[in-house]
Amino acid sequence: MKNTKLVWRLLTIVLILLFSFTGCKKGENTNYPTKPLDFIAPGGAGGGWDLTIRTVAKVLKDTKLVKVPMPVRNNPGAGGAVNLAHLQEKKGSDKIICVYSPPLILTNLNGTTELSYKDVTPLARLIADYAVYVVKADSKYQTMTDIMDALKKDIKSVKIGGVSSVGSMDHLQFLIMAKAAGITNLKEIDYISFDDSASAQVLGGHIDLFSTGLSEVLPLIESGDLKALAQSANHRVGTGVMAEIPTCKEQGIEATFVNWRGLFGTPDMPEYAQQYWRETLKAMTETTDWAAACKKNGWDNVYLDAPDFGNFLTKVNEDYKDILSEIGMLK
Repeated sequence: MKNTKLVWRLLTIVLILLFSFTGCKKGENTNYPTKPLDFIAPGGAGGGWDLTIRTVAKVLKDTKLVKVPMPVRNNPGAGGAVNLAHLQEKKGSDKIICVYSPPLILTNLNGTTELSYKDVTPLARLIADYAVYVVKADSKYQTMTDIMDALKKDIKSVKIGGVSSVGSMDHLQFLIMAKAAGITNLKEIDYISFDDSASAQVLGGHIDLFSTGLSEVLPLIESGDLKALAQSANHRVGTGVMAEIPTCKEQGIEATFVNWRGLFGTPDMPEYAQQYWRETLKAMTETTDWAAACKKNGWDNVYLDAPDFGNFLTKVNEDYKDILSEIGMLK
């Protein structure tokens, strides 16, 4: 009996010493991550979300910052709202990492979903991408001024397409430019939303202009199949063909639009996982691999750590609310 008590005392001492040396804290998982992760793009293959999170996974792997598998899957629908609902079912998971951008906020403000940026865990803002406005190579429209002049003469003469829903990003980033160009009857502009085939629609002549993300149609611009009329930054971006695309401001349209993208975890993501990703993503943005990826895709590196990213989201939520209210699309 005495021997048994002695053994238990010794085991207790050993455990106390182990916890003291490892510095374990309540809720901390010092082995995270040890299993494959679940990286999600809330849109279709080939889109901006898809490109962003696949690039993140590649850089993390190539730089050995993360050593477990990071398969990427697509969970499209309703401008990211389908995936947002899916995340609510995975509350507290440390396995899921997903990418979002302005539609995370816009789909809530325009009434698509009751869920918002408050229903996920922000980890880091990573990049600023920009809108591009493209037409087919033989289009009669050669500049953004041509588009705006046509709309002023006949608001129904130009059909605009995008992959986001009405009142969401692709739509909004065009309306911002139209408003700055002096068009007042913004509600009457024909905007058609497509799941993921808007490039084919503009190539086939079914829409006149495709409003999208710059990195999403770059191969078609480089091949000459699409002509870029303008992009929405306040400066030229990228290199090569991309750097040749004029800004809207250069064409007398005094407006810009920034498509920020960041990574998020599930609601109530464990603290140890949040801390891991904050540190890891910061380290990733400081690598030469990430710098090269940003240059290639025409992205600006605009990293923000989680607390500042959260404050940023609160601010842009109010900014977008004002814009949607102006054009009568705030729900």
